Amino acid sequence: MSKRRNQPDSSRRNFLKSAGLAGAAAATAVTPQVTNAMPVAPAEKLKAALPGPRQMAAETMAPGSDPVNQTSSGGDYMTDVLNSLGIEYLAINCASSYRGLHEAVINHGGNKPEIITCVHEDIAAHIGQGYAKMAGKPIAMACHGVVGLQHATMGIYNTWCDRVPLLIMGGNIMEADKRAPGAEWVHSGVDIGLLVREFTKWDDQPASLQHFGESAVRGYRIATTPPMGPVFLSLDQELQENPIRNRDALRIPKFEPVVPPVGDPGALAEAAKLLVQAQNPVIICDRLARTPAGMTNLVALAETLQCAVIDNAGRMNFPSRHPLNQSFRRTLIGQADVILAIEMNDLWGTLTHFHDRIERRSNPAYKPGTKIISLGVHDLFQKANYQDFGRWQDVDLNIAGDGESSLPVLTEAVKRLVDEGRKAAFDERGQKLAKAHLAMVEQSKINATIAWDASPITTARMCAEVYNQIKDEDWSVVGSSIRLTWMHRLWDFKKPYQWNGGSGGAGVGYNLPASIGAALANKKHGRFTLSFGGDGDFMFSPGAVWTAAHHQIPILYIIQNNRAYHQEYMFLVAMAARHGRGVEKMDIGTTIKDPNIDYATVARGLGAHGEGPITDPKDLAPALTRAIAAVKAGGPAVVDVVTDPR
Repeated sequence: MSKRRNQPDSSRRNFLKSAGLAGAAAATAVTPQVTNAMPVAPAEKLKAALPGPRQMAAETMAPGSDPVNQTSSGGDYMTDVLNSLGIEYLAINCASSYRGLHEAVINHGGNKPEIITCVHEDIAAHIGQGYAKMAGKPIAMACHGVVGLQHATMGIYNTWCDRVPLLIMGGNIMEADKRAPGAEWVHSGVDIGLLVREFTKWDDQPASLQHFGESAVRGYRIATTPPMGPVFLSLDQELQENPIRNRDALRIPKFEPVVPPVGDPGALAEAAKLLVQAQNPVIICDRLARTPAGMTNLVALAETLQCAVIDNAGRMNFPSRHPLNQSFRRTLIGQADVILAIEMNDLWGTLTHFHDRIERRSNPAYKPGTKIISLGVHDLFQKANYQDFGRWQDVDLNIAGDGESSLPVLTEAVKRLVDEGRKAAFDERGQKLAKAHLAMVEQSKINATIAWDASPITTARMCAEVYNQIKDEDWSVVGSSIRLTWMHRLWDFKKPYQWNGGSGGAGVGYNLPASIGAALANKKHGRFTLSFGGDGDFMFSPGAVWTAAHHQIPILYIIQNNRAYHQEYMFLVAMAARHGRGVEKMDIGTTIKDPNIDYATVARGLGAHGEGPITDPKDLAPALTRAIAAVKAGGPAVVDVVTDPR
């Protein structure tokens, strides 16, 4: 059989001719000289071959050079350090600037830490944020030089504002004479950590492997010490790729976590005295619970005092059905004579009535003479530029100490001051609060039935239908749309992992990937993970669904689809009304319609189970049943529920 030479087929020649390129086609055309040639199957003609080693070398190395054979790389040591810290996952969007580490994790580490493939660095950062809040420990993520780090900044900023630990690494070629022409110049920098320095807790640029080992362990310790936060390491590409010259000279530093600081015993005793003497003490908390012990410790203090607890739900701090939970009775702030604020990031915002519609006026929500006690690590670490710490709030006693660790000391101090007379008064107070809590729950059930059969579907019915089907599961809610309070009004949240708070920085695009990160943490425990997210948030990073499908991360993701960025729509309506202008056109620039997005089809295209769009409430329960079955089979499911925007 003679060799067949390559030749453009007739359709290709016709296209080239129509495109004005017939001359080029004619110049390369060769008359076939084929004798007894066997026909080539069409499918075989379309089959692509894997690149050979020479082709790969030609695309990744200088012309005329060959791959260098070496028995070790700096990435091997880096991998050993990461594994010594117990880091289970490395979330990445693959990139050449950390190819040395990537290859070492796969081959030297046996894919430990396990690589989580992401299609955007922002997804990787948010997956780390969600995972850490659910697992109680950080994962690592990697970014491609300055461009990958710029993509990741929103996820890193949310993580910073949420006080969540995350080990971020960015590939870089710092020495200019080592950079290849082209992309390596625009992807590198002298100090790439500058991009995120204002919203990371610490960063470094190791100049040697030993330097990396010590900085990685130091960074991990800094990230996991309250107040927690993300840290960043710049990884020189040569440091990752070059062989290790003297492995015996390297050591992996020993990691020992910092014992969280406990508040001063004298100050806690003074706080206990104020609380015991108060007629109407109120406890307010936000990001209190770092571990399951946080909720247990808060319940113990509240029950000792039989006082009201207002939970801002930054973490799973307090059971939703506990009789002392008064989170939806904010008027109690105005009746309090002593307020204990624990791990509050924005205390002023909670204790203030703020009106942004008329010249941004404000007034205190508490009465004059109220004693305010602050307990937490809020003041131990703050930065200047991104002022996520909120406005200044006057307090009467400010105790620096980890809230979760300090609560047992405070509770014991309270118990020492409670005699029989005070205990009887406390019990009476607790009974009144229990009745008010029960009345609130019953009223919420009544309110939830309003417009029960309406289409679009009310958020209350959506939450009720979901809870009806998952209430007997070992469930964990890992995200929700802004202002979606029906869950906390109606559901029985009582386990530490049933809620993990919000985004921290209110950055759109958090909910979907962070929920998948939390679902990854829940997977090993067999928990049923679910999340509610807005349609606008979903469209910031829909590719996260593919990551969940690829890694078989089971999660029920319910899109609260009001086909708008509805908060902004309401703001514009309010502004137009304030100015006495029409509100009819306020959907311009605020809505997601014309065309409406088919989220179920998007989800199916990314490998997930998809349901919807659901507009009739009678169709919701069957769709949820099918989606829940898909999640129990081991994958993600997306349910698009068209909801009433109210």
